[in-house]
Amino acid sequence: MTTPRPTSEPTGRGDPARRRAAAVLVLPAVALLVPLLGPQIALDGTGEGTAPGSTAVTALRTLMLGALCVHAGELFGLLLVRRLPLPTEADEPAAPGSWATGAAVVGFLAALGLALIVSTGNLVTLDLSRMDVGGLYGTRDGALALITVNGFLAAGLCAGGRRPGLAALPLFAVVLAEALRAHPEVHSPLFGSALTLVHLGSAALWTGGLLYVLRVLYAWRRAAPARGTALLGAYSRVALVLFAALTVTGAVSAARRLPPDDLLTTAYGRVLLAKVLLVAAVAVLAVLARRRLRGQADPVAVAAPARAEVLVLLVVVAVSALLTAMPLPVFYRAAFWWTWF
Repeated sequence: MTTPRPTSEPTGRGDPARRRAAAVLVLPAVALLVPLLGPQIALDGTGEGTAPGSTAVTALRTLMLGALCVHAGELFGLLLVRRLPLPTEADEPAAPGSWATGAAVVGFLAALGLALIVSTGNLVTLDLSRMDVGGLYGTRDGALALITVNGFLAAGLCAGGRRPGLAALPLFAVVLAEALRAHPEVHSPLFGSALTLVHLGSAALWTGGLLYVLRVLYAWRRAAPARGTALLGAYSRVALVLFAALTVTGAVSAARRLPPDDLLTTAYGRVLLAKVLLVAAVAVLAVLARRRLRGQADPVAVAAPARAEVLVLLVVVAVSALLTAMPLPVFYRAAFWWTWF
């Protein structure tokens, strides 16, 4: 006579795993849907015209910004690894494989697509006769687009060479070109470009740096878990400064572009509000990750909020790309008390 097996009562241990699996599926899906549905949702009911090729521009700029984050973040993460105290073991734990070359290729192709759109007068078309590639040198937007393309090309060559750290120079040129492109206004364009330079640079290091640190943490989880946790702690201290710079420059740039009354009535304001809410969620996850660093030896448990932070930052990158494709509000072109900056 066999005794029946006791049925195990649900303990709820699978709930966190299911939540993590849902986040891994849902958040990247949201990031993919932002270029497809974002322009229509943001412009609905505002009375503003749809920008030509906004879907394609958003998708290409999402890929370009993502590639910038991955490559710059890897350089930043390698710098943090080198600044760690020497390990007590004989050899340094194996680091994860580099994604720099792949990121540079993606960034180059996305930037090339954006440059071709600029060459057609910001129209998305496959008609080669409409593409005036040679004319890119004669316009401001065209020249900046070419700088971005060449910047990713040079970064890729550096990543595949003997001195991959030199890729920081062409990547800085990419950030600078993007900062100049985003501020063609008459009033204080250099101040606006300086704000975007700091904002975009901080965002790239914050997002990409966290991604690389988590990859290292996973690679070191068995060989050097304490060292991986120390790396995450070193990143979190620098990330606090990056987040402060990101917040200040973002707030000032938003104040220069539109008043609070237009936050819900313009497409630019709606997308900006969505980005602010997402960044606030990322900040909460960053605080949770920092708290877990205190007295926590398991690197996997320490990195749980940080992994969620990376996924939300993926959506932030897509929303930031959508923001660049939205028509600027009229207020942006009007003189106001802070335009003397």
